[in-house]
Amino acid sequence: MMSRNEEIFQHYLEIIDIHLDDLISGRTDRMYELQDIAAQLFIHPTHLSTVIKQHTGHHPCFFYEQKIMEQAKIMLQNPQHSVADVAYTLTYDPSNFTKWFKAFAGVTPSKYRQQAAVPVRVAVPVSMAS
Repeated sequence: MMSRNEEIFQHYLEIIDIHLDDLISGRTDRMYELQDIAAQLFIHPTHLSTVIKQHTGHHPCFFYEQKIMEQAKIMLQNPQHSVADVAYTLTYDPSNFTKWFKAFAGVTPSKYRQQAAVPVRVAVPVSMAS
């Protein structure tokens, strides 16, 4: 049986996933804040933060930003989306998005896109090349 803290954490992650899907698909244009998620869980934001910190050792924003980063990386792999489009979709100003992305990924969004576009070469054994 799942503990109450685990249940809150799992629901927190589910709400983030649904919200990011809504954001990317255009069903909303506002990024949730911690209090919005806590309200959906019918708990106080401080309690949500305390439970997640105790359960995982990380602040709730750690997981939220991790999920935003996952979505940003997926979107950046599509060359039809400019970096600015990705930033605006995720409710960032493009320059702030670039700074945020680099702080988390270690490279700029443009550099990530270049690295993600490089095809992986597979060595073919000589006996199979003939």
